Amino acid sequence: MNIIFVCHGNICRSPIAEILFNELVVLHHKEDKFVIFSRATSFEEIGNGIYYPMKQVLAKHNVIYKPHTASRITKAEFDAVDYIFYMDKNNLYYLIHLFGESKKFHLISEFGDNKEVEDPWYTGRFEYVYQQIKIYCKQIYEKMTE
Repeated sequence: MNIIFVCHGNICRSPIAEILFNELVVLHHKEDKFVIFSRATSFEEIGNGIYYPMKQVLAKHNVIYKPHTASRITKAEFDAVDYIFYMDKNNLYYLIHLFGESKKFHLISEFGDNKEVEDPWYTGRFEYVYQQIKIYCKQIYEKMTE
């Protein structure tokens, strides 16, 4: 199953979702079942790494991750994936603008409380967003491995 997590810049929310979902996959020895990555809907942060305050949250939780460089979702990636999990309605707006309506688009919390994940770049609530995404990734993983 191919999954992309998307957010605006691919430096806070979507890379965290990619990292946390990958942790679940590895923990349960399902690496052969999933391809997971993250992308932006904009060009604003292309080439940048994970935003420093989010890196601090990862360090606080002893999360190990590979180096990350922000990149924007492409048409080829859109065509190749099964699911695209977005963080908020602005992400969905840009996805529809880029690719048209699609059944591939799912709010990250679709299997839970259907809440959007705020952008911590603006709110400063990096720990809160980390905890939210951790819960939603677990719910997605459980739904996809039922």
